[in-house]
Parts: sequence; C-alpha cells; structure tokens
Amino acid sequence: MRSEPRSVALAAAMLVLAACRADAPQALGTLEWDRVTLPAPVAEKIVRIDVREGQQVVAGAPLLQLELTRTQSQLAAAQAQATQRREALAELRAGPRGEAIAQARASLAAAQAQARDADAYYARLQPLGRQRLVAASEVDRARAASQSARAQVRVAQAALLELERGTRAEQVAQGEAAVAAADAQARVQAGTLEKLDIVAPRAGRIDSLPYKLGDQAPVGAPLAVMLVGEAPYARVYLPQALRNRLKVGDTAQVRLDGQKKAYTGRVRMIRSEPSFTPYFALTGQDAERLSYLAEISLGQEAAGLPVGAPLQVVSDGDE
Repeated sequence: MRSEPRSVALAAAMLVLAACRADAPQALGTLEWDRVTLPAPVAEKIVRIDVREGQQVVAGAPLLQLELTRTQSQLAAAQAQATQRREALAELRAGPRGEAIAQARASLAAAQAQARDADAYYARLQPLGRQRLVAASEVDRARAASQSARAQVRVAQAALLELERGTRAEQVAQGEAAVAAADAQARVQAGTLEKLDIVAPRAGRIDSLPYKLGDQAPVGAPLAVMLVGEAPYARVYLPQALRNRLKVGDTAQVRLDGQKKAYTGRVRMIRSEPSFTPYFALTGQDAERLSYLAEISLGQEAAGLPVGAPLQVVSDGDE
C-alpha cells in the first residue's frame, strides 16, 4: 500500500518536469555558411565551366568563362574613341598650322587690295557726281562697295588675329575633359571584359551553379554561389524569453536535430527588430510569439556538418 502513493508521487513529479521542459523556450534555425554570390556582369553565353558543385577552390581559381566577342569589340571601339579624342586634344594644343596663318594673311592682303580699289573708284565718282556727270545711284553704289570692302578687311584682320593668338584655354579644357571621358569608358569596358572570366574572390566551396554550359544568364543573375569562411554559423530565431537572456558576445550551445552532441558558439549578431516565428517553429505557444533573428558563430569542429541542417540552441539544463 505504501508503494502505491510513492508511484503516484513519482508520476506527478515526472509530469511536472515534462511540462517545464515543454514550456522551456527554444531557438530553432539552420546551419549556414557565409555566402558569396557571383552575378553575371553582362548577358553573354557560358562557354566554359571549370568547377563542379561541392568543389573546394582557392582564391583566384577560374570558375566560368563567358563569351568575349561582343565585349572585346566594344572595348576596341572605346579605345579607338579615346585615341581620337587624344589626337583632337593634341591638335588643339598645337594650335593652327603655319599654312593656315599664311592663308589668312593672303586673304587679308586681297581684301585690303579690293578695299583700295573700291575707295579709289568711289573717290573718282564723287566729283563727277557733284557735277552731275554720272547718276547719283552710281555714286551710291560705289560708296556702298567701298564700305563693304573695308568691312571685309576687318573680317580678314580678325580671322588672322584669331589664328595668331592660337587655341583658347577653354577649348583645351573641353578637349581634356573629352579625353578623360573616353578613357573612363574604355576602362569600364576593359573591366567588363575582365569580369567575363569568373574567378573565385575567396577560398571556399562551390555551393551552386544555377546555369549550365551554353546558357545565357541575364545581367545580375547568380552564375555561382560560394560558401566561404573558416567555420559555419547557426542562423536561429530567438523567442522573446531567450532574447532577453542573450546578447552579442555571449556563448551558446548549439545542437543539430537528431544529435546529442552540442557545439559551443558565440553570438555575433541579434536583430533589434522582431520577425514572426519561422514556419518550422509554429507549434504550441511559439505560434503566438515574435522571434529575433540571430547568428551564432561556431568553431572548426562544426566545419564538417551539413549545410542547412536544422538545429536548436540548448541551455545547460537541456544537455
């Protein structure tokens, strides 16, 4: 009879412990690595793939090659444009040719000769006009011709002076700006051409190659996704109860789903704004709580764990 009350008490105690454990807050998430995405710089066809998914690569290792023909032609055109602008600038800096100045002087001399002839003709007509030996209209035409010839002399003088003074500083500045713009455009095309040879920016593992040989990915589409870093991290969602206990820099124990071993990590980030609990944690009271996204850095011992594996943050009492 005494054993019966004792069994009842033991069962009650186990139910209380189970209820406490069920009510204990949990932080669930997945195992992740830092990811580097290599986007397509241009919409060109993939002509070579040098790696496979899951392969470990070093920094600078070739990954893919895009077709070069169109970008090479664009670079050649940009370089030719830059050369043309530099030659135009050199012409501005050199100033007018001596032959052009000589031609302007000859034009001035011809205009001066025509002006003298027109002045002489007008001078001869003036007394004849006063004596009414010639029509007044003829005298007027001679005067107009003389004035026009003098104006042509001034035009020729100004043209010669412009050539003798050389190129204006503002024109040289415009030429220099045009050269700088053309050179910059050529550098842009050269950079684009260089990017067509896709290489690994860091050492890591190829996680995904979304496109195959012969595909033409749109601009900005991910050509390769790499997992980089020395060790993975746990990407978890902290319920409010755990959010109040943890802060950046604290240590935490992480356990993969189905494993008993716990891995020690350090909290490296906790979002200040809450988000809704993720779909895999929508059970019981968790469905009514907001969670805070957090990242927990793990050590080298976790480097061999599968990416994306579900996990949870456990407390000392859970171990």
